Amino acid sequence: MLVIPAIDLKGGKCVRLRQGDPDQQTVYSDDPVAMAKKFEAEGAKLIHVVDLDGAFEGKPVHGEIVKNIAKSLSIPIEIGGGIRTKETIEEYIRSGIRRVIIGTALFGNEFASLFHAYKDYIVVGVDAKNSRVATHGWKEISNVDAIEFIRDLSDTGAREIIFTDIATDGMLTGPNIASMKKVLKEVPGLRLIASGGVSSVDDLVRLKELAPWGLVGAIVGKAIYNGRINLADALRAVS
Repeated sequence: MLVIPAIDLKGGKCVRLRQGDPDQQTVYSDDPVAMAKKFEAEGAKLIHVVDLDGAFEGKPVHGEIVKNIAKSLSIPIEIGGGIRTKETIEEYIRSGIRRVIIGTALFGNEFASLFHAYKDYIVVGVDAKNSRVATHGWKEISNVDAIEFIRDLSDTGAREIIFTDIATDGMLTGPNIASMKKVLKEVPGLRLIASGGVSSVDDLVRLKELAPWGLVGAIVGKAIYNGRINLADALRAVS
């Protein structure tokens, strides 16, 4: 199972938000590239990068920083936030990024054509609160049931999904194991990356128990920045 450190970009800095609320942020670094290099040196095999300003504005805001992060590493990154057009996907691909996360654009009419054109690069991001899908930087909660939505995406051909439980994100209360397990059992054949709430190495070990059903990784943010999780120790614990 992959342990995937997160870099969330807002105002050019590494921040973490509480349940996605831009008014509840903590700044952890003024140098996102240096932070990414640190994670690579500690053994990360993949880094999760989110352009938070891009997610809120609906278009990339930190594209140059994202590209600089990618160029500075020998490991891959995945990027999400504000990616809602063919042009944005292509620009990131040209810059050498191999994993582009599509979220809000899933609700647009162009999703099917975008997905099939770039399916080798696209990872689907589904964010949910109280089992309902959230969009537009988590500002809007739809009436769409998360599991039904994931099942539809799987039928379309999506095979790897990042599933974020908003209620636990940034709270350090532990991941919603029951929710992750329910998704995996109801949508067989899925490769799932868990996001939200990881607060300890024990949480990661518990998530690893879902590997037989298709859990392939877990994104960790605040717990690393706060020192609750040492990345190198976490990687050893789940290897």
